Amino acid sequence: MESPKPYIFTDDNTNTMLDYAKSIKRLEKPNKRVDVVLDTDMFNEVDDQFALAYLLQSQDRLNLKAIFAAPFLNHHSETPGDGMEKSYDEIFKVLKLLKREEYDRVVYKGAKTFLGEKGKAVDSEAVRELIRLSEGYNEENPLYIIGIAAATNIASALLLCPELRERVFIVWLGGLGMDWHDNMSFNAGQDVEAARIVLASGAPVVLLPGKGVLDHFSTTGPELRYWLQGKNAFCDYIVEKTEKESQLCNGEKCWSRPISDVAAVAWLLEERFMLDRLEHSPVMEYDHLYAEDKRRLFIRYVYSVNRDKLMGDLFEKLSRYS
Repeated sequence: MESPKPYIFTDDNTNTMLDYAKSIKRLEKPNKRVDVVLDTDMFNEVDDQFALAYLLQSQDRLNLKAIFAAPFLNHHSETPGDGMEKSYDEIFKVLKLLKREEYDRVVYKGAKTFLGEKGKAVDSEAVRELIRLSEGYNEENPLYIIGIAAATNIASALLLCPELRERVFIVWLGGLGMDWHDNMSFNAGQDVEAARIVLASGAPVVLLPGKGVLDHFSTTGPELRYWLQGKNAFCDYIVEKTEKESQLCNGEKCWSRPISDVAAVAWLLEERFMLDRLEHSPVMEYDHLYAEDKRRLFIRYVYSVNRDKLMGDLFEKLSRYS
């Protein structure tokens, strides 16, 4: 199956400008409560757990409709499919700790492999559910996808249902940054083809990069213990897990740990926690660099996050779980 084609630009400047204007309008931040789905590699490290807990404490703005387990491959998994299965199990564990088991019924397994360079969709129950859910939405009232993993599930849904691009709004955390010397982030680097499909799809996209932006959204052991230790079962779990992961990946006596995925949730909230700008959608290349094409439609590109303001909101909300 071929990848979805991006918007076709013609020699008619009026049509081109209408496409540009449409893409900008569709990128407006929502000013009301919206329906969202979360696409997550929950067992990958620790920031996905923070993001899910934060999302469920932000229900005045975000109505969670489904959670999709995404594939990943690192020191916590033997294959991408193993990573997806472990993420699927971890979602239920986190929901139990948060006492939000009513969401168990809307958790779905995603892809067991990445797309690869051939760009063939990887079918899964998560992909089918995303397509089914999207049928009740349109450009004026989209379904918001919070993507905090490799974009395999999202890209597969776009391949199987190109009309999806008219029904969804994608907030995706991927890539290291347009000004960084390479672009091999964990989410983008694992499935470059999926990233290429999402960025070329014509769907509205907010892109949150890692280096120089979200790597600033970091916490430390003393900070976590001060704000979260002893507050509830989830807080005790995530403090311990974050410290263990930091020692495993860092090993330094003094350490900090980015919890970047929280920002993808925070972008949709009423409070302004970050700054973004319009950019032409970049081309994710297989050499882990961006290519530029000024004919492509616009996305929103986050270039700054107010670390202290967002961290304060996160800690306050997590400590409120009973």
